Amino acid sequence: MLRWHWFMDTSPLRESPAFRRLWLGTGISTFGGYMNTFAVTLQLYNLTHSSLAIGLAGLCSGIPTMAFGLLGGSIGDSMDRRKLVLAATSGQTAVSALFAAQAFIGVKLQWLLYILLIAQSLFGAINAPARRTFLPRILPKHRIQAGAALNTAFTRFGEVAGPSLAGILASLWGFQVCYAIDTISFAAALYGVARLPAMPPEGGAIPRNLRSIGEGLRFVVTQPVLLGAFLADLNVTVLGAITPLLPALNAARFEGRPDTLGFLMAATGIGGLMSLIISGPLRHLSREGRGILFACAFWSMSVMGVGLVKSLWLTLLLLAIAGAADTILVVLRSTLVQVSTPDSYRGRVSGMDYVVGTGGPRLGSVRAGLIGTVLPPGTSILISGISSLVAIVILSVSIPEFAAYTTQAGETIADETL
Repeated sequence: MLRWHWFMDTSPLRESPAFRRLWLGTGISTFGGYMNTFAVTLQLYNLTHSSLAIGLAGLCSGIPTMAFGLLGGSIGDSMDRRKLVLAATSGQTAVSALFAAQAFIGVKLQWLLYILLIAQSLFGAINAPARRTFLPRILPKHRIQAGAALNTAFTRFGEVAGPSLAGILASLWGFQVCYAIDTISFAAALYGVARLPAMPPEGGAIPRNLRSIGEGLRFVVTQPVLLGAFLADLNVTVLGAITPLLPALNAARFEGRPDTLGFLMAATGIGGLMSLIISGPLRHLSREGRGILFACAFWSMSVMGVGLVKSLWLTLLLLAIAGAADTILVVLRSTLVQVSTPDSYRGRVSGMDYVVGTGGPRLGSVRAGLIGTVLPPGTSILISGISSLVAIVILSVSIPEFAAYTTQAGETIADETL
């Protein structure tokens, strides 16, 4: 029988009304975002029947992320972050409405979808770094990991429920409905942010220039712990990415049914959600860096298994295990970044975190799409897992300080920088 300390710590929801509103609003919007992602993937595959076309969609989302994510973080360190998030979220709402409009009208233009993805990612590159600075401002330090786990839990819920429900709705009424739900969901995100107090940077705003961005980059590069965390995430998202290959895998092995594709895309979220439900022991983890490395290794081995097995149920199980590993990685990395960074740098480091966490999967989508054009989907997925496993072994050896990381070390970094 599981004891209560095995389960996820929900104390931030009870203790902080501001966190509760932000958590709920962001979670509902995230749910809609996963439905949007499913709809774009299905619409592009219906138009082109090409894994490369889906991979290029990742590139369209990744270019603004990589080009403007650091700038967005710098802007977040130079002004009231609450106002910045409200403006950027409003822009995302407008883009989502355009996605819905083109789908209901019946436009069949591949390039239009790519343009909308670029616009969507541009607003996200401004929004996300500033939004990620909220957690340490509304929760005490000892609740940050619990808050990060709760945020990830709602993200994983959206990852599960979004594609699963989207697959069913697309089978019944078409993917147009998925775009409409995404547009409506932004109302919750706007409400959650609107009720927050002002969020100016502590210690005063910084100038908006290239020098401030360079200072943020220099801070990350000179801290082996932060650098190791970002490289570990890039290993999983770039070398180990397989999402663009799932439609082709579904067509090759599972008759290409939309509802089956929805389950395949949701499986990682199911595993992640289940791992968070029993995430209580993470509170007692003494070496977070080592935990991240093990999580990356489990992801890689699970991906290798997906490339090898033929059974739908085994494929779903392995994807769920990969999702559990990725979720642990996200929670530990998020905690590491927030604890190790002083508020004056937090927007810029969060910008780097966003570039890595969002741009990495986009680059991984292109890599997976390219390899999927010349090799069968199962072989492409197997190669992805092997590459990721080799890279994480190299990382563990090359940055030993990262494997030895503890939260106490993170506090020292922040204090010494200040």
